[in-house]
Amino acid sequence: MSYFEKLKNLLGIDQSVSTAEKLASTLGGTIGISLISWISYNITGASGAALIVPSMGASAVLVFAVPHGKLSQPWALVGGQLSSAVVGVSCFYLVPNLYLAAGLAVGLAIGIMHVLRCIHPPGGATALVAVVGTAQIHALGYGYVLTPVMLNTFIILVTAIVFNSFFPWRRYPVSLMRFADAPTVTDKKSARFIDKQYIERALADIDLVVDLDANDLQRLFALTLEHAETPTFSPAQIKLGHYYTNSKHGAEWSVRQIIDEAQSDDPKKDMVIYRVVEGQGLQSADSCTRTEFAEWAVRELFPTHTENN
Repeated sequence: MSYFEKLKNLLGIDQSVSTAEKLASTLGGTIGISLISWISYNITGASGAALIVPSMGASAVLVFAVPHGKLSQPWALVGGQLSSAVVGVSCFYLVPNLYLAAGLAVGLAIGIMHVLRCIHPPGGATALVAVVGTAQIHALGYGYVLTPVMLNTFIILVTAIVFNSFFPWRRYPVSLMRFADAPTVTDKKSARFIDKQYIERALADIDLVVDLDANDLQRLFALTLEHAETPTFSPAQIKLGHYYTNSKHGAEWSVRQIIDEAQSDDPKKDMVIYRVVEGQGLQSADSCTRTEFAEWAVRELFPTHTENN
């Protein structure tokens, strides 16, 4: 490992995403915070921190830059923000010492988010602002939970759902994704099967909160092993009715389903007819040789919901 690679590991510099993903995240954050400010002002007429809680900036980073992350999902966003706001206001009223109240607000907010299973890092800032915020914030009392916190939270939630729906490779919440990278493995005889109970026990052994659940990790392990066993597609692997993606980023990403095929005496002349079911060229259909399709496909995808069309 080179010195530069060691430095990247030390600093935690991760792999970069596509330009399209960067632009989508940037645009989403801009729209989200602008809408919160505009709608909140027109509803409440407030200003400053009473109009928009500063932690919404951090929430925007999660729901627009990491929309598929566990810490970004709706229950994490709503539950984490509201429970933290209640904790913060309570600490302000019940603990006379400002320094202790500030520490307890963040610490107890973390604790209650653990208990409610809604870990959302910006919640810590929401709790802290309730204690160390301006007199305008303190004057709101428990009204702080409703306005600005709850109002801001629901605006950014709706905005994230609508905004992410315009980009076929991302959906919010993640359960709205129509295709997954690997199926939920149930065949215990499969070489790619790792029972979720073992994954959950491994997570318990590590005893850390990770932004993936056992189902995500099970699919990740299955896909990793599948890539290791068959790094590229062969024409024989392209099956009627199955779904495949080119794994390209941004607007070029697409998912195709094989809807018909024509066998030939010469395998190189075998033809397939496909329909684009997600991404670029949605609902269009075309044909090519099975070999050409295998060269286009990077991995197989599996519907997360029953396809009716």
